[in-house]
Amino acid sequence: MKGRILLVEDDETFRKFLQLILEDEGHEVLTAEDGLAGLRLLQKEQVDLVISDLKMPGKCGLELFRETRQDPSPPRFIFLTAFGKVEEAVAAMKEGAVDFLTKPLQEPDVLLAVVNRALENQGQARDYLSLKESECAGLPSGELIFAGNAMKSVQRLVQEVAATTATVLIHGESGTGKELVARTIHLLSPRKSAGFVPINCAAIPENLLESELFGHEKGAFTGAIQSRQGKFELAKGGTIFLDEIGEMPLSLQAKLLRVLQERVFERVGGSKEIKADVRVIAASNRNLQDEVAERRFREDLFYRLNVFPVHLPPLRERSDAIPLLLQYFLERFSRQIGKHLTGIENEALASMKAYAWPGNIRELQNVMERAVILAQGVVRHTNLPAEVQQTALTQKPEGREKLKSVERDMIVKALERRGGNRRLTADDLGMSRRALQYKLKEFGLLDEP
Repeated sequence: MKGRILLVEDDETFRKFLQLILEDEGHEVLTAEDGLAGLRLLQKEQVDLVISDLKMPGKCGLELFRETRQDPSPPRFIFLTAFGKVEEAVAAMKEGAVDFLTKPLQEPDVLLAVVNRALENQGQARDYLSLKESECAGLPSGELIFAGNAMKSVQRLVQEVAATTATVLIHGESGTGKELVARTIHLLSPRKSAGFVPINCAAIPENLLESELFGHEKGAFTGAIQSRQGKFELAKGGTIFLDEIGEMPLSLQAKLLRVLQERVFERVGGSKEIKADVRVIAASNRNLQDEVAERRFREDLFYRLNVFPVHLPPLRERSDAIPLLLQYFLERFSRQIGKHLTGIENEALASMKAYAWPGNIRELQNVMERAVILAQGVVRHTNLPAEVQQTALTQKPEGREKLKSVERDMIVKALERRGGNRRLTADDLGMSRRALQYKLKEFGLLDEP
């Protein structure tokens, strides 16, 4: 199996030696002279494997490895280390590195055997990586992705379209989880064993977007010092996710239309037709029909993309999902930060259910991360941003009734969790035993003699 490999080595002679071995075997090789240069490359390039010296001036290989672990789908790592530093390489493997090789390299075949083994396992790991990507994005399960009654129809659509080859267009406000829904479609599809390759059309400069999508040949433009695969090639056999498709320039829309119609494309500066064996899922927070009317988006491309439309409702229309999402984020960030938090104060929960969430689930995630950092024991109303605090449901009679319903539900669940122990329940809810006693009486939850 041939792959795209990043080689990070501060010794220029040794770096060129390894590059020659790998390229002779048919691999595409990117090179960096140190960890910092390697990190910059990884921030803009997608690779199958990183081969890195463990010890380098500035940012060492282990630091580079650890920084990439925050990525949704981090690359695999093979470390190069001096013979006397094997213990450090073994420690790196315990953190998730694939393998290591000692310097100086005795036989090129040893390098190739380790690389080929890592690349062969890469395909088997793609399904796992897709699941990890969803977990890193904050919503690892279908129960969370489709939480709330407003998402039930979306879940049915996703299940129906996943098994087909139809192009899907997902529409929804920023932060509603469009990429997660796209990943779910991919994981439920016959293409799940191949890659899921996302690209944000709004995040890449217009003059670079064509190369990102279709790749380029060596010498195609200034700076194109080697041939490079684009996202459509990297997604071969799998799914490509074109996020914020409404931001794509008109000149490139025509080329994408050809891919959807003829299922072939050419690299920038190339003449060879490459088959586009990919499923296309696109997404936009804009109304593309309005964009068509304003002549900012091609009508023929819109109809090609809009074969199977899926609309994601904003979080303000899914308020019944908020408690489940909050509990997940509470547990996730408590675990990451190393805190033991037992719950969310009633007033805080009520304010978060009433807030409009213009940034949707992404904003809710950020608010909870901040709250967990600030909280002690439980997440309190005062741990929330000012704009969320101001939405407390105590201003109108219907608001007070809703707040009481939320409070009663929280107390009942806390009592069940603590087996009826009122002292532990009061601790979990961040209130005194006397205050809990009052609430139990108010809600008719006291056991009368």
